[in-house]
Amino acid sequence: MPSRIMRHYKANKLSLQQISELNKSVRSLCNNDPEISIVIPAYNEETTILQTLASLAGNTTKRSVEIVVVNNNSKDRTEELALAAGTRCIKETTQGITPARNAGLAAARGKYILNADADTIYPDDWIEEMVKPLANNKEVGIVYGRFAFIPVGKTTRRVYFFYEYFAELTRWINTTFREEAMNVYGFNSGFRKEEGLKVKGFTHPPGTNEDGWLALKLRDNGFGKIHCVKNPKAMVWTTDRRIQIDGGLLKATMKRLTRMVS
Repeated sequence: MPSRIMRHYKANKLSLQQISELNKSVRSLCNNDPEISIVIPAYNEETTILQTLASLAGNTTKRSVEIVVVNNNSKDRTEELALAAGTRCIKETTQGITPARNAGLAAARGKYILNADADTIYPDDWIEEMVKPLANNKEVGIVYGRFAFIPVGKTTRRVYFFYEYFAELTRWINTTFREEAMNVYGFNSGFRKEEGLKVKGFTHPPGTNEDGWLALKLRDNGFGKIHCVKNPKAMVWTTDRRIQIDGGLLKATMKRLTRMVS
């Protein structure tokens, strides 16, 4: 795991002075007219959100960037910490990732929307690398990137290395033979706000995912192709808690295989 990623991940308890410095860094990213809005849905994320915000605040970019945290009925200090860190924090009382992402999209002021999650560490060049294809090529409608796992359970990084290799293979199969939209995840993707609103944002039919369905809508409505950002500088690191929630790596692998053959 890269040293910068590890440094942010381990900094889960910041002092008041460090939070004050983070506040200044977050605010320094933005002027009164942001070009980019990073939207983070959050539900009970007090243990990880400062790490995520610190990694985003450490990005190198000349673009004006606002960070919007959507508090989705958190019962812990998520909102308090997000405000202390200098972000815009809005509330969405309808529970669920889709209402939270749609609320963030509606509140965002930027031309470009970057989707992030509150348990993910972002590299220094993530903002620039994700926005460049959208800014430089009108034929690109949505971008997504690569990711690796930060183990929080018993699974080791060595094991995840092989799982991630397998995940790369499935993404290639999706892109080449099936549907590339299946590769798009909400914690590492981006699109133009105006176009996202025209296709009714993240609203999706039952049985589908909000992020992949948005990619389908943007492409199929003529707003541009789905584009994978392959530069290693844009690869994000996210915790494996979703895999643990799904029952562990074996079940997650079987779920991925089932999706491939279904």
